[in-house]
Amino acid sequence: MKYLIAGLGNTGNEYAHTRHNIGFDVAFAFVDKHGGVFKSDRLAYTAEVKWKGRTFIVICPTTYMNLSGKAVKYWADKEKISTDKILVIIDELALPLTKLRLRAGGSDGGHNGLKSVQESLATTEYARLRFGIGNNYTRGHQADFVLGKWQKEEEPLVQYKIGKSVEVIETFAVLGVATAMNAVNNKEFKLDQEERQ
Repeated sequence: MKYLIAGLGNTGNEYAHTRHNIGFDVAFAFVDKHGGVFKSDRLAYTAEVKWKGRTFIVICPTTYMNLSGKAVKYWADKEKISTDKILVIIDELALPLTKLRLRAGGSDGGHNGLKSVQESLATTEYARLRFGIGNNYTRGHQADFVLGKWQKEEEPLVQYKIGKSVEVIETFAVLGVATAMNAVNNKEFKLDQEERQ
C-alpha cells in the first residue's frame, strides 16, 4: 500500500511559509509527525514514511509551482503509485481561511500547480486538498497576497489547520477519500474553546 503525497509550493527562502507554500508546510508537518526526514532528490525534496502498514512517498517539488506536475509524474512512475493513491495539497484563494476542501478529482480551478499536475498525469482523477487562504487583498495585488506571509493573528488558525490537514492525509490512506472528505469538507475551522479540546 503505497501513497504519493505532494505538497506544492516554491523553493527558496523568500517563499518559505508564505500562503502559496502551505502545501510544503503540510507535507513537512506530516513527515515530522511520523519521524521521517526530507532529502534533496530528483525534482523534489522527498521523504519516505511508514505508518499503519502503508508507505508514504512525500514530495515537495523543487520545479516551482507551475511545473509541479513533472515531479508528481516522475515520483508516481518511479514508485509505481496509481493515481487513486495520489494526494496533492495546495493553497486556495476561493476558500476562506476557515475552510479545507478535499476532492477526489475535478478541475484545476485556475491553480497553476494543479494545472501542471493534470497535464503531466493526463487526468483530473487524483485527490487534492485545498487549504483555504482567503482573498483579503485589493484589486491587482493577488500575487503579493499569495506570495506574502500570514498575518500574525492568522498563524494560530493556520497551525491548527495544518494539523487537521495531516489528519486528512492519514484518513485518506487508511479509510479512503470519501471518509476523509466527510471529515473536513463541511467544517468551519475556528479556534474556539470547543476546537481546542
